[in-house]
Amino acid sequence: MPHALFPTAFGTCGLAWNDAGLTRFSLPEASAELTARRLGGAGPAVAVGEAPPAVQDVIARAQRHLGGDLQDFSAVALDTSRVSAFELQVYVRTRAIPAGQVGTYGRIAADLGLGPETARAVGAALGANPWPLVVPCHRVVAASGKMTGFSAPGGVRTKTRLLALEGAELLSE
Repeated sequence: MPHALFPTAFGTCGLAWNDAGLTRFSLPEASAELTARRLGGAGPAVAVGEAPPAVQDVIARAQRHLGGDLQDFSAVALDTSRVSAFELQVYVRTRAIPAGQVGTYGRIAADLGLGPETARAVGAALGANPWPLVVPCHRVVAASGKMTGFSAPGGVRTKTRLLALEGAELLSE
């Protein structure tokens, strides 16, 4: 699977793809090399201008989004062949949360017709999200409104930074 790295206002992001869609998306690590590694051994590096048009579009939109021109990624094609049926349900629901708004783990569980005891399973699914930003797991917070774990590079700091960029109401302690 080819991959591309590209600059954004947040740092160097990366994505990998195949014919079905994006296989991974990475928010910036401490270095471009670490971002490439996070893509999980993706195939050859491709210059942005040589990527397929749909991939170039996602790259341009990610650059705009992280620069403050908010984008909707809900229609971006994803290769979901490596996620479980439950994870896919969680990701579909999470993609419906618009920029500037937040949902909770419990609300996603309820929307899926599940009880509150599955909120942790929702959190685990989001922790395994291979497409942060495209599947906006940063928009999911604890029922209290607190920023909880974020598995993308930078952790909760990145989550808070993304939510602030999107104009979400954030609670301070």
